[in-house]
Amino acid sequence: MAFYKRSIFLINPSFQLSFSLIVSSIIFISSLIYPIILMDFFTELMARFPNLQDNMKLAQNDLLIFLGIIQFIFISMVFILFIFLTHKIAGPMHKLKNHLAKIREGEPITPLSFRDGDHFHDVAEEVSLFLETVTFNQERDFHYLDEVALYIENLVPIVPDDKKPILEEISRRLLDIKSRYKNAH
Repeated sequence: MAFYKRSIFLINPSFQLSFSLIVSSIIFISSLIYPIILMDFFTELMARFPNLQDNMKLAQNDLLIFLGIIQFIFISMVFILFIFLTHKIAGPMHKLKNHLAKIREGEPITPLSFRDGDHFHDVAEEVSLFLETVTFNQERDFHYLDEVALYIENLVPIVPDDKKPILEEISRRLLDIKSRYKNAH
């Protein structure tokens, strides 16, 4: 398998951005509990020690600003990490979609492979086995069509003239089918 590297990390932006945003939002919402606990802690301390209230108010504000900055950095890192992680999912699905589209457009049927670090190698193997089975069945059907065409050719001399147009139509359709098979290979 040839080595290749994707340089675009947003292969499927709607999936990757929404997934990363959902995960980051869940982490952000779940992490809001810490500032609430700290606010309650400082409120309790200020109630118990009123003479330190001004200093504690400053410390509380400084701590909340520090936690906000740390939280922003952490959430940004998680968001970017999930862009990279979803790249390992979106990339193979993009390649699978393109591979199948090329086959549908008439390019030769070839095995599908993903990069080493990508997910869903089992899907690539299953698609390759499926395409191999389709190719085998096409070849087998193609040989059978050749046999049928030969049978029809042998029937033409003995069939009444009024039935010959039916045999000609069958022969024409067999040629159409065979030409589609040949175009697919």
